[in-house]
Amino acid sequence: MDSLAVSPIVAATGGSFLVEPRNPGEVFTPEDLNEEQRQIAATAARYSREEIAPAAEAIEAKQPGAMAGVMRKAADLGFMSVDIPEEYGGMGLDRVSSTVVTDYLSGLASFSTAYGAHTGIGTLPLVWYGTAEQKQKYLPHLATCERIAAYGLSEAGSGSDAMNIRTRAALAEGGTQYALNGEKQWLTNCGIAGLYTLFAKIDGEQFSAFLVERETAGLTVGAEEHKMGIRGSSTCPLVLQDCRIPAENLLGEAGKGHRIAFNVLNAGRFKLGVACVGGARGAMTHMIRYARERHAFGKAIAGFGLIQRKIATSAARLYAAESMVYRTAGMMDAGMPAGASAHAPEMARKRMEEYVVECSILKVYGSEMLSLVTDELVATMGGYGYVEEYPAERLYRDARINRIFEGTNEINRLIVTGWMMKRAQAGQLPLAAAIQRVMDEAMAPPGLNGLADPEGPLEHAAAVLVAAKKIALFAAGVASQRFMTHLQEQQEVMADLADMLSQVYALESALLRAQKLGQARARAAETAAAMTGMLAEETMALAEHAARRVLAACGEGDALRTQLALLRRLGRYTPADAVALSRTAARHCIELERYPL
Repeated sequence: MDSLAVSPIVAATGGSFLVEPRNPGEVFTPEDLNEEQRQIAATAARYSREEIAPAAEAIEAKQPGAMAGVMRKAADLGFMSVDIPEEYGGMGLDRVSSTVVTDYLSGLASFSTAYGAHTGIGTLPLVWYGTAEQKQKYLPHLATCERIAAYGLSEAGSGSDAMNIRTRAALAEGGTQYALNGEKQWLTNCGIAGLYTLFAKIDGEQFSAFLVERETAGLTVGAEEHKMGIRGSSTCPLVLQDCRIPAENLLGEAGKGHRIAFNVLNAGRFKLGVACVGGARGAMTHMIRYARERHAFGKAIAGFGLIQRKIATSAARLYAAESMVYRTAGMMDAGMPAGASAHAPEMARKRMEEYVVECSILKVYGSEMLSLVTDELVATMGGYGYVEEYPAERLYRDARINRIFEGTNEINRLIVTGWMMKRAQAGQLPLAAAIQRVMDEAMAPPGLNGLADPEGPLEHAAAVLVAAKKIALFAAGVASQRFMTHLQEQQEVMADLADMLSQVYALESALLRAQKLGQARARAAETAAAMTGMLAEETMALAEHAARRVLAACGEGDALRTQLALLRRLGRYTPADAVALSRTAARHCIELERYPL
């Protein structure tokens, strides 16, 4: 066990969690935060509590200056420039420290949305792809929020189909300017932004990115959208009518804008997953406090088993998402070359790009986790959860958008499976060999497969993890053989495979963290073990269900019956006592009156 504690964090290949084992010492967890990072977390949490929360009513009502004012105060503390290099007035934080800031500033979804749009998709295009002159001109102003950033890719007819934009750019004035014409939609921060990163096709063909200042003639900000949730964040359309910008405001290379768009969206997905963790943590506090205070049938409703199940299930999902977030951030930092600055833009971009699969998983799992937590909050509060006087109603409305922006969850499921297959075909991931090993095992004589009865929740989870990986590989192998190069056309199959991959990454991240906790913190380790055991039960149920759907889509008759029999052998196990695990996790949450880790 001592050797695990001193093992370095591994900068594993993106997607390798499916085919390579890890030990606890090789992954970063929230418990590994150093003293400086813990101070950053405490400062961010205090700012959220003392500055953002008191301004929530004004922000939600879109009072002029409310959001921008809170953002500029946050900029005074360096929070709005975490990913901007120091030479341009930023903090230049490593990925873990930047993650901590996003996590603990995410109590109010409207602010979290504005924050993510500014520091992520609004600023990173310039940080990663801008020239020295562009950076010097704009980044210091973004660092202070003198200019707030916005990102414009979507249009009325091209949301998920991003490459089909109709906005056009053409060289004018003898090649010294570009003239932009078109409309953009759903721009977060649009109404308060001073700098826009916009995408257009030069001469209708070359997909490119441009930096456009708010005061540019021909640029018109449309009316605010009245949204279901995140009402305090600014969302407007943008109209470009012969909008003239200097030719030097082309960002990156002409015709290479898709690289900027997709790499930056990947970073946005990561930050969104982090924000969902922070939002869920606050929602859980409301849930548990209400359950302790509300009495029915002579006792607090926190004493009832079904309320405890809501608390425990929410905590377990949050624990998995949190574990994945910090594990992924740790891998990004671990991949930086020795002696290199952690905020070197090109290196940071490449590290983010390495984990496309993990970032999409975080976006999907985190957003769906938050939706579950807020739904259970409303259910726990009953009628009080449904009225505006209490926070549950807003939290519930705010959560829904997370499954839509930064690429819908449906699109991100396709990305997860598609990128895994792409990496395998490029020789970057030994997926084919892993699939073949599982196929060989599945065809081996009976008695060589299945799970032994475990001694405790972590041993049980470890056994389930092994089985879940095999089931995912088996289903992927069958689907690949059936559809071959046409697999990407089978969206339902791709989504089911993505769900299995996501559950594997979630369970493994939770398990490794629980094992690591067991070496140091007994009380926390007991809670983590219970939540990990719960996640293992969910993982096996989902993996088996998704695999059956994949197999049924790939075959029929005797072939299908044979494959289903092989699936049963790969997934044979004895279920754990999920009720006992749930009660243990809930008890710790209720005693602490919050998410327990």
